[in-house]
Amino acid sequence: MKLFSGSFNLLEKSLNYSSLKQKIISDNIANADTPNYKAKGVNFNSVLDDAIKANIQAYKTDERHFGFNASSSHPRVYTKNSQYNHNGNSVDVDKEMSDLATNQIYYNALVDRVSGKFQTLQNVVRGGR
Repeated sequence: MKLFSGSFNLLEKSLNYSSLKQKIISDNIANADTPNYKAKGVNFNSVLDDAIKANIQAYKTDERHFGFNASSSHPRVYTKNSQYNHNGNSVDVDKEMSDLATNQIYYNALVDRVSGKFQTLQNVVRGGR
């Protein structure tokens, strides 16, 4: 028996993505003055592609047809190749701070949505009282 709908699973994956992005941005800001440090990022498109592939079932009429191979739904961390500072560091602190604020708003929206889902379940358990 499935206790929660698929939306809880999606919200959980979204929260995991947001917390990983928070960690990567924090690492970038912490290493803003480290010589030759290359800023990192998280690729959201790979997460989206994996989620889509995981939910699509392919009907094969021939064994030679390719199937959908859903790889792990973990976000891919990549290194940014641009260089901003004279010491080889590629961290743009202003952009990282902007990304941090955007990610915080996204995370708060997800937490609010999860809280609303649990409040709805609590209301159902209580019988609408």
